[in-house]
Amino acid sequence: MSNQTFTMIKPDATQKGYTGAILDQIIKAGFSIKAMKWTRLTKEQAGLFYDIHRERPFFGELVDFMSSGPIAAAVLEKENAVADFRTLIGATNPAQAAEGTIRKLFAASVGENAVHGSDSDENAAIEADFFFSKLERF
Repeated sequence: MSNQTFTMIKPDATQKGYTGAILDQIIKAGFSIKAMKWTRLTKEQAGLFYDIHRERPFFGELVDFMSSGPIAAAVLEKENAVADFRTLIGATNPAQAAEGTIRKLFAASVGENAVHGSDSDENAAIEADFFFSKLERF
């Protein structure tokens, strides 16, 4: 079990001005930010990041969405980070997300679900490495 996870505040949430409110929820939940950047993925970068979904029918739509506007990428730290963060963000479908979770508060749909959260320690490390060098982590 790792004490770090990776997140992205997705284009739907950044474009609606939710970035600060989402970061506030993350910090209030006890996570510390170890690395963070504001960036915009190209279609190629979004395709590489979500390559695991390449064969799925929603892949093209996902790539288009994730490259449609800026994102805030971050490495977060807390004991039991991956599981605790997934609890904090809630179900992928905001209609099924628990009250008070980030997706319940800020997501519009399954496709526009405000935040990404790593699903395992292994993927958290891979995803963090996609965005951040070791020199960019504190």
